[in-house]
Amino acid sequence: MKKEVFNPFTVVHEQLEACAKILGLNENVYNILKRPMREIHVSLPVKMDDGTMKIFQGFRVQYNNALGPTKGGIRFHPDETIDTVRALAAWMTWKCSLLNLPLGGGKGGVICNPKTMSSGELERLSRAYIAGIWKYIGPEEDIPAPDVYTTPQIMAWMMDEYSKIAQKNQFGVVTGKPLILGGSPGRDEATARGGLYALQEASDELGLDLGYSTVAIQGYGNAGYNAASLAKSLFGCKVIAVSDSKSAIYDKDGLDPEKVQKHKAKTSSVKGFPGAKEISNEELLELKADILVPAALENVITAKNAKNIKAKILVELANGPTSPEADDILFAKGVHVLPDFLCNAGGVTVSYFEMAQNFAMYYWDKEEVDKRLARKMAEAYHSVLHHSKKYSINMRQAAYVVAVGRLAEAMKLRGWV
Repeated sequence: MKKEVFNPFTVVHEQLEACAKILGLNENVYNILKRPMREIHVSLPVKMDDGTMKIFQGFRVQYNNALGPTKGGIRFHPDETIDTVRALAAWMTWKCSLLNLPLGGGKGGVICNPKTMSSGELERLSRAYIAGIWKYIGPEEDIPAPDVYTTPQIMAWMMDEYSKIAQKNQFGVVTGKPLILGGSPGRDEATARGGLYALQEASDELGLDLGYSTVAIQGYGNAGYNAASLAKSLFGCKVIAVSDSKSAIYDKDGLDPEKVQKHKAKTSSVKGFPGAKEISNEELLELKADILVPAALENVITAKNAKNIKAKILVELANGPTSPEADDILFAKGVHVLPDFLCNAGGVTVSYFEMAQNFAMYYWDKEEVDKRLARKMAEAYHSVLHHSKKYSINMRQAAYVVAVGRLAEAMKLRGWV
């Protein structure tokens, strides 16, 4: 039997269509939002360490700029596709609107395997990518950022390459930079921290005491590790399970996030962590835990397993982890879903703070960044909750109603429709 291919951009269309029906959206607005505003495809010749030349395929999608310059990360991944980049650019558009940021949505990607590349090869690829798209980006046009397998160092190379082409320092052309080059305190943990601020609001709404709550986290990269560490340090949650691409581990008495991270750094996996039971990623999703955090891949909660989800709150740090069919099942079960483009908006919010600091050439301390992030996440959560109750719809549909409603208003005022 042929394996069904998951297309995240199809999910975007399904979710947008449902929102359009709830809002009674103008057909012209709907047709504009179904498609990216601009796509850039580039072929990137890079000289490898062995002297050979390799051609990489790169993308940049600028989805919609009705609210401001487009903004979004760049992924380096061997399985990158243009439809994935389109979907992520669309979700970034909704995300910026939902958080009431003066930004549109964009996303970039390069088909490569950074795990097999040297530092020199990654630098040459990073610079080649910027050389290929520089005409279409800039502090007031489109501002890239780190994403899967891209780092502050890669952002520094990209900023430097753009500055060379522009013949002047342009620290604001990317965010997620090292602090010494205009980065913002708190950016490395912003996605997880923002999600946990939303969780705090949700727990208050549901009357759930986080200090006595258990947490299972699928994915132990940057977002997953920081979510585990912050859940324990901020709220006193017990982290009972975590996973990566190789294994999942479980301990009913609780895992120490820092020790698990050190083990992973040493062995390249959470697998084999002393004292923990090895389980599958699928089993992790169905554990009896108060809070489930998908922080890795798209489409992990589907119609097949949604009925087995036992968590009270779903904290979607990953992009697109839940299918539309699963959303309906979870809503009927009473699972409180914090949808991805609300829950993981901490990253772009602190990136926006970084942009503001770059423009002002005045930098805040981490306490100020965290305080502003907490306020933004709380405002967004309660706006979504209000619309969920008003229309008797699930939280994802409510997030769409808020975000798309703002975009529709901006397009109308600008005379686009």
